[in-house]
Amino acid sequence: MEVSTMMSSTVQNLMNVTFDWLNSTLDVPSVRAVVFGFNIRGHLFIEVFLLVVILFLLSQKSYKPPKRPLTNKEIDELCDEWVPEPLIPSLNKELLYEPPALESLDCLPGQVSTKMSKCYNAFHKKLLESCTASLDKYGVGSCGPRGFYGTIDVHLDCEARIAKFLGTPESILYSYGLSTMFSAIPAFSKKGDIIVADEGVHWGIQNGLYLSRSTVVYFKHNDINSLRQTLEKITTENKRVKKLRRYIVIEAVYQNSGQIAPLDEIIKLKEKYRFRILLDESNSIGVLGSSGRGLTEHYGVPIEKIDLVTADMGRALATEGGFCTGSTRVIDHQRLSSSGYVFSASLPPYLASAAISALDILEKDPKLIKKLKNNIAVLWKGLSGISGLTIAGSQESPIVYLKLKKSTGSMQEDRRLLEAIAERVLKEDSVFVVASKRSTLDKCRLPVGIRLYVSAGHSESDLRKASESLKRVAKQVLGGS
Repeated sequence: MEVSTMMSSTVQNLMNVTFDWLNSTLDVPSVRAVVFGFNIRGHLFIEVFLLVVILFLLSQKSYKPPKRPLTNKEIDELCDEWVPEPLIPSLNKELLYEPPALESLDCLPGQVSTKMSKCYNAFHKKLLESCTASLDKYGVGSCGPRGFYGTIDVHLDCEARIAKFLGTPESILYSYGLSTMFSAIPAFSKKGDIIVADEGVHWGIQNGLYLSRSTVVYFKHNDINSLRQTLEKITTENKRVKKLRRYIVIEAVYQNSGQIAPLDEIIKLKEKYRFRILLDESNSIGVLGSSGRGLTEHYGVPIEKIDLVTADMGRALATEGGFCTGSTRVIDHQRLSSSGYVFSASLPPYLASAAISALDILEKDPKLIKKLKNNIAVLWKGLSGISGLTIAGSQESPIVYLKLKKSTGSMQEDRRLLEAIAERVLKEDSVFVVASKRSTLDKCRLPVGIRLYVSAGHSESDLRKASESLKRVAKQVLGGS
């Protein structure tokens, strides 16, 4: 209010001085009338004009001196003051955690010490003989890629043996199990393509989705209705979808939950909406089906309906590396475009020999599958009613996944409670179980848990001991529920 009054007084004084000057120099009535009228009404115009000028000046950028190159002295001073960001985050208590380490292979069944100097290890004599014979014949390997000097006849024999076992035209071997899926996916799906994936897939698949640069849409974990709605939405909203390559990516047995994918229903949706299926059978080969041929045998689905099947051989086949199997065209394409095959050193020959022997054992001894299924049922029965925990997986899954009934609301706190249970079970009862650990890059949002892998090598007494120990310690740590 004071500013407005002062401005009005200043303008009024200016008008009076101007009027006196005109009155003394121009003694004309018409001129005096115009000026008099301006004196009465024009001060408002002047005030508005001055206000606009002030606002205009305030809106202008402050003056900046012209840019000039820095002197050497200024550059040195800036370099001395600069503190670079660390390449990796500082290690916290969780990252510094070291899990128990196995120190011996030659150990007595059922014996586990807190220092892990002895462990329970189920191995087959034929696998050891196969590895020993391969080492004597080939050594440890060529350390070269398959496309150069890394291909050995046992690699070709293993690929042919896998294809025969699963009933596919051809197979391809990878030297690292985890790289199988994140090399196979980018080999077929590129930028602009569409991938519909389960939100619970493991990190190896997540990495493959990222490397493909495709448009990735996630559906709710193992929820067939969510998958149906997602496919319907994509096909109706995207007019170009028929011209794009499009895939459904799932696991046969999900590593992060122990659940089995409903393949029969997924096949129907695949055919209806015209998608291709990429299936990871890492946890189902040698487990599901009457002869261990995986999810397709489990549901009675012809394997020809699956466009691409991958698997990590470090599970039921008791070796390392991975494979992909399918049509000849699919396999040949990977030999030239899959980074994990083209640029990685080939699989050591003794591991390929072990895989061949494992498949031979599966075919000659189908009782192993029945023994495994019985062991899964024994563990499920033993863990029924466990305090504070619930089994999240399927009853035919080799992964028995225990998660908290009531989450604390923090994944880190949930993991801390589960690790406390695992540590006490190992220390008090010599039963080795582990809480699920995930990479800091893992985007899976499924609950963490204690993951138990059941094998045909376990005895019923081992499984009863493990379940009794878990039930007792869980009740002590989590209380009744």
